[in-house]
Amino acid sequence: MKKLLNTLFITRPNTFLLLENETVLVKENNQIILRVPLLNLESIIHFGYLGASQHLMAECVKRNITLSFLNEYGKFLATVIGESKGNVILRKEQYRISDNEIRSCSLAKNFIIGKLHNSKWVIERAIRDHSLVVNIKALKEVSNQISNGIKDCLICDNLLNLRAIEGNAAQGYFKVFDELILKNKQYFKFNKRTRRPPTDAVNAMLSFAYVLLSADCRSALETVGLDAYVGFLHRDRPGRASLSLDLMEELRSVCADRFVLSIINRGEVLPNDFEVMESGAVNLKDNARKKFLNSWQTRKKTIIMHPYLKEKIEWGLVPYVQSLLLARTLRGDLDEYPPFLWK
Repeated sequence: MKKLLNTLFITRPNTFLLLENETVLVKENNQIILRVPLLNLESIIHFGYLGASQHLMAECVKRNITLSFLNEYGKFLATVIGESKGNVILRKEQYRISDNEIRSCSLAKNFIIGKLHNSKWVIERAIRDHSLVVNIKALKEVSNQISNGIKDCLICDNLLNLRAIEGNAAQGYFKVFDELILKNKQYFKFNKRTRRPPTDAVNAMLSFAYVLLSADCRSALETVGLDAYVGFLHRDRPGRASLSLDLMEELRSVCADRFVLSIINRGEVLPNDFEVMESGAVNLKDNARKKFLNSWQTRKKTIIMHPYLKEKIEWGLVPYVQSLLLARTLRGDLDEYPPFLWK
């Protein structure tokens, strides 16, 4: 449980929320475990099924405090909100920026700067921690290439060039991704990124992790009142949650890629956890998928220091914090969107 950016996050699933004298009470197993005054709260995000009292919901509506419910895995369930004028203003500004390529680029390049920075530090950590077993020269070369890409992003003023910068950096990053795999390399061999379908075990896990991360980003954006289908870097396409894809760019390497590398290198996944389909696609078997999901949920509970807020939070709250920061940027409360820059 954590209060950040005037938002109260309740991450323990077996809790019920009550109201007493203008104070939110968090109850677990018939015990009050937290009291937080409603004063200055803008929203409450509850990861759980037990819900909240009607009295609390009514008071939140009265005070225009957004009360959102998600399941323990982060899937968006519902929001209780009073007058909708706040979300209307926020979304109208989102749509205006999305229709303007120059303004879209000024936001989108911060997503990409975050992505390139985090990709670079995944590589630099491998050099630091495993210098005796990795190709330092190859990794340093790509790290420097990505650094140049970050410099190019800073002066980029159109989406076409920004996508080219991101594409070149991603190509270099995945060119050395195999160097980051340290265990069972004879089976967990990575040659290139393949998506539809994934043709090896590493790509199968990357694709699955990206699906999970995208779902978390979509829930986070919907929770703070943004339209997950209207993006800035990824343009409108029927059925595509474009803003979710924008937001997850900066989180791919540190949330999804590092997770996949960690479960390979710790021996949590083995060659017999995968099956090859007639089409050539490689998939996780059912039991392995459950194991993957359990490890993913465990990872989301890990405590980190948020690099911008300088507050300790769970990994799983990162998409929600970044969504809040994005919403505040669109409202004009922040001069510029602060990407998640991990080291």
